Amino acid sequence: MTEIELTALLKNPQTKTRGFTILFDLYKERLYYHIRSIVANHEATDDVLQNTFIKIYRHIDGFEGKSQLFTWMYRIATNEALNYLKIEAKHQQGTIDSVREKRVLQMEAHSYFDLSEVEKKLQKALDQLPHRQALVFSLHFEQKLKLKEIAIILETSLGNVKALHHLAQKKLKKILRQL
Repeated sequence: MTEIELTALLKNPQTKTRGFTILFDLYKERLYYHIRSIVANHEATDDVLQNTFIKIYRHIDGFEGKSQLFTWMYRIATNEALNYLKIEAKHQQGTIDSVREKRVLQMEAHSYFDLSEVEKKLQKALDQLPHRQALVFSLHFEQKLKLKEIAIILETSLGNVKALHHLAQKKLKKILRQL
């Protein structure tokens, strides 16, 4: 099924539920891991994922098709995850970056999130980057999104995304040499 056909199902009141079921099955895993890469905590990821799909369901009629459907959903998921981090930072009287610093410890504490040594080093290095650089790098490296798609998701210019990605790569190389 193409995105155009799926969008048509979602926008038709008679087929919206069926279309949403298909959409959920197609994207739940990708969105889960995308959100997980931002918030780290499994329970929080589930909550953010649920909120993401609620927003998608409620606002599908506002999807204009100017971008791909998955790009639009990634933007919603990214915004929901960042909102979660902002709320956590406020509760902890810290910053998004300080909340992110706890990610590796949380990941290592849970046996269901088994990371190889290389993955742990990369995650530790990513957690030392400013969150926008880490987000751009993760979207490109882990989610295999194109920089143009990332610009749409983050609602910023392609030039800004290229700069963030370049800075992230440069800093990661330096950090990884030290680990």
